Amino acid sequence: MSIAIKKRSSMRVLPGFHLSLGFTLFYLALIVLIPLSAVFLKTFTMTWPAFWDAVSSPRVVASYRLTFGASLLAAIINAVFGGIVAWVLVRYRFPGKKIVDALVDLPFALPTAVAGITLTALYSSNGWIGQYLEAVGIKVAFTPLGVLVALTFIGLPFVVRTVQPVLEDAERELEEAAASLGAHPWQVFARVIFPTVAPALLTGFALSFARATGEYGSVIFIAGNMPMVSEITPLFIVTKLEQYDYAGATAIAVVMLLASFILLLTINLLQAWSRKRSLAGKN
Repeated sequence: MSIAIKKRSSMRVLPGFHLSLGFTLFYLALIVLIPLSAVFLKTFTMTWPAFWDAVSSPRVVASYRLTFGASLLAAIINAVFGGIVAWVLVRYRFPGKKIVDALVDLPFALPTAVAGITLTALYSSNGWIGQYLEAVGIKVAFTPLGVLVALTFIGLPFVVRTVQPVLEDAERELEEAAASLGAHPWQVFARVIFPTVAPALLTGFALSFARATGEYGSVIFIAGNMPMVSEITPLFIVTKLEQYDYAGATAIAVVMLLASFILLLTINLLQAWSRKRSLAGKN
C-alpha cells in the first residue's frame, strides 16, 4: 500500500520537466519571440539614415512625447486611486459592494472602440460631462487631456486587481499591534501597510503603463488626432501600414518596444529591490 501511495505522489498532472519546458519554450517562441523577431528583421532591411528619418521626424517625436508621457501620468494616477479603490473594496462593507467590484473589470470586457466612442460622447462639448467642464474652461475631447482620460480608464483594473489580493492576505494583527503601541494612523500606513503592498503597487503600475503605451482603439476617437497635438504613436504605425510602408511601421514599433522594455525592466528591478528590502526588514 505504501508503494502505491509513493507512486501516486510521484505522479504529476503534467509530463516531466524536460517535456514541459520544451513545450513552454516552443509556445513562447511561437507566440512572442517569432513575431517580435519579425519586427526587428523587417526593420533591418532599412538603411540607418532611412531608419533615423522614420523614427525622428517632428510629428513622430511629438507622438512619442504624448504616448509615453500620457501613459506614465495615467499609470501614476491609477497607482494612487487604484490603490484607494482596492483598499475600500477590501477593508469596508457597503451596499452595492459586489456591483462596484464587478465594475472594476468593465474596461477588461468592454471593446476598446466602444470605450473610445463612449468617452468621446461623454466628454465632448455637448456631452453629459464635457458641457460642464467646458463651461469652466476645461476641454477634454480632442485634446491630450482626452488621451489621458482614456488611458486612465483602461489601466485602472490592473492596479486594483494586483493590489486587492495582497491587501486581503495582509496581517491585520500587525496594524493593530502598531496602533496599540501608540502609532499614528499615517505611521501605521507608512511603516506597516505600504511596505506590504508596495511590490504589488509597482506591478500594477507597470502593467497599467505597458497597457497604455500600446492602446489604440479607445484613444483615437477621443484624441482627435491633430498633428503635433494629439496624435499617438500607434496611430502612426497603423498609418504606415495603410500606406504599405511596412519597414517604416516596424521602425517606429521597434522604438516603442525598446522604450517599453527598458522602462518595464527598470520597474522589475525596483520590485526586486523592494522585496529584498522588505525581507531584510522582517529579518
